[in-house]
Amino acid sequence: MAGGGVEDTYGEDRATEDQLITPWSFSVASGYTLLRDPRHNKGLAFSEAERDAHYLRGLLPPSIVSQELQEKKLMHNLRNYTVPLQRYIAMMDLQERNERLFYKLLIDNVEELLPVVYTPTVGEACQKYGSIYRRPQGLYISLKDKGKILEVLKNWPERSIQVIVVTDGERILGLGDLGCQGMGIPVGKLSLYTALGGVRPSACLPITIDVGTNNESLLNDEFYIGLKQRRATGEEYHELLEEFMTAVKQNYGEKVLVQFEDFANHNAFDLLAKYSKSHLVFNDDIQGTASVVLAGLIAALKVVGGTLADHTYLFLGAGEAGTGIAELIALEMSKQTEIPINDCRKKVWLVDSRGLIVESRKESLQHFKQPFAHEHEPVKTLLEAVQSIKPTVLIGTSGVGKTFTQEVVEAMATFNEKPVIFALSNPTSHSECTAEEAYTWTKGSAVFASGSPFDAVEYEGKTYVPGQSNNAYIFPGFGLGVVISGAIRVHDDMLLAASEALAEQVSEDNFARGLIFPPFTNIRKISAHIAAKVAAKAYELGLASRLPRPDDLVKYAESCMYTPAYRCYR
Repeated sequence: MAGGGVEDTYGEDRATEDQLITPWSFSVASGYTLLRDPRHNKGLAFSEAERDAHYLRGLLPPSIVSQELQEKKLMHNLRNYTVPLQRYIAMMDLQERNERLFYKLLIDNVEELLPVVYTPTVGEACQKYGSIYRRPQGLYISLKDKGKILEVLKNWPERSIQVIVVTDGERILGLGDLGCQGMGIPVGKLSLYTALGGVRPSACLPITIDVGTNNESLLNDEFYIGLKQRRATGEEYHELLEEFMTAVKQNYGEKVLVQFEDFANHNAFDLLAKYSKSHLVFNDDIQGTASVVLAGLIAALKVVGGTLADHTYLFLGAGEAGTGIAELIALEMSKQTEIPINDCRKKVWLVDSRGLIVESRKESLQHFKQPFAHEHEPVKTLLEAVQSIKPTVLIGTSGVGKTFTQEVVEAMATFNEKPVIFALSNPTSHSECTAEEAYTWTKGSAVFASGSPFDAVEYEGKTYVPGQSNNAYIFPGFGLGVVISGAIRVHDDMLLAASEALAEQVSEDNFARGLIFPPFTNIRKISAHIAAKVAAKAYELGLASRLPRPDDLVKYAESCMYTPAYRCYR
């Protein structure tokens, strides 16, 4: 039963590893259909007895190989590809052919393959999704389906869905409006929910809501797979979303986690505010990013010293990520010091495309920026803002590369012994500065983290390992925690619990190497700890519906995690 109290039909969780499995599809899958079913296919790893029992004689070459040997062969093949997109396509093909082997590869080689199935390669995959499209990997809901969304959801073969990742493709990474081709993002995100957080693949549903696109090149592209019309906005848009959210609850119940992903700013904040009271919703761009950055800051304080309230924060970029992080920092600061949150916000300053956000601009600001408009004379550039406010922490969420110039970074180093610099924009080409620039311009004193991975940097004989502030540290474990506790709402305190859990996983050995995030190799252990902390907070807040509460939540989280080892078939 594990997995948040939902029956484990396919034998996906650790708790059912040793049980014999019957490979059901609609009847018992056997022969050719068994080899064509990615959930049950084992390729050449079927034993002699299984080949007899399931009519596979002659359909496979006589050799029997282990899953480890299959993994070795595929990793060898993947490493021979020179183009990252070819690796991405090879991984997607494997996922459609042999699901367990796909996850085995991803789990065992997470640091090598994470950039392939997710950022930065997934960005290029979305741009070319129309050309590389093979088979539907999720649900496409478009304006044509208005009034029929519930029927569309019923077309998906799985009934026990626990996590949905949904996008409308309007703001994919830093690449802008990719319309229907944004599907690569929910698909990639959910493969990480499984590989890193252990949520069952059968319980994950990627969805793209296609309301058109304003991207001219896609509208004129003969291979574009979405609606060829301008984006629907206003009432038409919100009615479709309302129908979708209602249908999700009707079809899958109260406890399905809906993660909004890569919506444009104006919609992202509105949707989160609108549905967080009535649905179990989470926005990774606002809340996940904030949670992982806060974890990085809590860990960085162990290097720099002081508490959150002792520092001054300056952001470049005041969109979803920037304001989401700023708000969570203020919330944690308020929780630690018991100072009202409004006063805590005064330690946090934001710079947008028009300069420093100040009181005199308040009338013209979008609502989510207004809480951070403080008394100060207008300042036009980031450099002037840095010189005037003298922040100890500089965070980039602008989506614009090369904006942390040498002057800005050197200024940070003049009034800080150890300046904390986070260049968080993705992909790598959009990063505000590189790791090498940060370490060189601060003469090796920076505590640096970035959104996309950078290699270690040699500076004056010392090796610096930049941290990667990757949402994949938080959302898989967070999702698992929500699922195993049967939470019915997401509360901000659950995000703070996730941040604290992640910061606790950074060891002294990591700090010695300059790391403020733990290495990804232990990610499943880290996710289990995050899940346990999140679940504990859900129980504490009275939001958990899975009763009674398990005594050892870490152990329970681990028993509910998907394992990709092949099962033996009756």
